[in-house]
Amino acid sequence: MQDVRATTFLTVCKTRNYTRAAEELHITQPAVSQHISYLEKDYGAKLFTYHNRQLHLTKAGELLYRAFIARAHDDELLHDRIAALTAHQRIHIKLGATLTAGQYMVAAPLAAYLKSNPDLSLSIHSGDTQTLLSQLERGDLDCAFVEGFFESSTYERHVFCEEALWAIASPTRLLPSAPARLEDLLGYPLIVREPGSGTRAVLEHALAAVNLSLDSFDSVVEVGSLNITKTFVEVDLGISFVYESAVKTEVNQGALQHLALTGPALTHPITFVYLKGSVFAHEFESLFEGVVQQRETLASS
Repeated sequence: MQDVRATTFLTVCKTRNYTRAAEELHITQPAVSQHISYLEKDYGAKLFTYHNRQLHLTKAGELLYRAFIARAHDDELLHDRIAALTAHQRIHIKLGATLTAGQYMVAAPLAAYLKSNPDLSLSIHSGDTQTLLSQLERGDLDCAFVEGFFESSTYERHVFCEEALWAIASPTRLLPSAPARLEDLLGYPLIVREPGSGTRAVLEHALAAVNLSLDSFDSVVEVGSLNITKTFVEVDLGISFVYESAVKTEVNQGALQHLALTGPALTHPITFVYLKGSVFAHEFESLFEGVVQQRETLASS
């Protein structure tokens, strides 16, 4: 059972305000202060500090946050596991996956793993990387396959695969016949995923490495769907950058063209994550290892 002081602490972490935390918990503000003071005395360290009239976690507070958020998730999952044992139900895991990773890299080996493990039940949720990580911290998810860049101190993480980011264009668009530099594409309209997308974050990181940004392109159109992105590129509304697995079929069929770029390949890992310190880590690790084995089997067949 989650301690009431831990619940108060996590609520203050979320709201960054004692008054709003008290309102959300339906207790008084002095009670919130007492709970935080108790924890600070118990652990012998300040957990919050004010800077520019904003409430911030100290280093000790960040460490306690990571521990409490994992404990809160485990407490909820423990209730589910005990209920499942009582009702003789299958083990259930709430898995998240970004749209591109889920559809093009994880789906097939995950399906093969589930087929060989009928005692496991999954609910699968899609979203961009930042949405999935937020759901993980709230306990709405148990583990996830994500892409892009994120602060990793809260999570256990394992690389599922390294994936290349391809520059793609309509087959009707005239592009340099020789490999081009990233800078050579700035005169073209760019179709890019929405903020929070891992694909977009990888592209922004690659551009920053050569002192460029999305604003360096002739024009930028944001699209919240991979399929719409591919359709827009196919009819020559602009170029885009998409993971290889998501466009290889269209490139091979001639519906899209892949533009080779000079320099190191744009690659980024697809990563499996769950909260650090979880007592259910063995379940999540078993799922990850099983999906990796199925991916290797499918690749060799």
